[in-house]
Amino acid sequence: METKVLSVDGKELRTIELNDSVFACAVSDGSIYHAIRNELANARQGTSSSKTRSEVEGSHKKPWRQKGTGRARSGTRQSPVWVGGGVAFGPHPRDYSYRLPKKVKRHAIKSILSQKTAEGCLKVVEDFSIETGKTKELVRIMTNLAAEKRSVLVLKDDDRMVKRAAANIPGLTFLSYNRLCAHELFYGKTIIMMETAATKLGDFFTKARAEGVSDES
Repeated sequence: METKVLSVDGKELRTIELNDSVFACAVSDGSIYHAIRNELANARQGTSSSKTRSEVEGSHKKPWRQKGTGRARSGTRQSPVWVGGGVAFGPHPRDYSYRLPKKVKRHAIKSILSQKTAEGCLKVVEDFSIETGKTKELVRIMTNLAAEKRSVLVLKDDDRMVKRAAANIPGLTFLSYNRLCAHELFYGKTIIMMETAATKLGDFFTKARAEGVSDES
């Protein structure tokens, strides 16, 4: 499929041929769901913790005798029903991460890119760099390309100066073409992709298929 290549000023320069297997494939809602769920689970710290009745410090002496006081029987001040006692069925540190098959991840990325392309949310821009690394220069470029606040910039390589300029822009996420995030792509209102990144992305998935990693759901 063909798409327009825009300049940093937002003007049309030429057209480019995109890989149909990446930007025009059948959308798999299931793969998208599992990829986003996996990323969010892997990002969880899992450090929430609470003390059980055996971990709460203090005397384990019976507060009062069993019968004859008129009060409810009680065996320990660490009981969960007491203020300051332990927590029943409370959270404990755990690892939420799990492994998702590569073919599901790759098919999810292709599905999201195809969906964004069909919706007109994907814009291919000529390769550019921010020599000074100043935020105001990138803000000027993004203003011409994306009116939406939540945008994703896909880089052609690990450009340190562009990343430095993008770090201070609220709502802008930058990703390398070979390390895409399904969550950011899916919820991004506009995806700005550098021309070389769009070309490399097609080759990246083609190479993955040639190496025997299937992308079929």
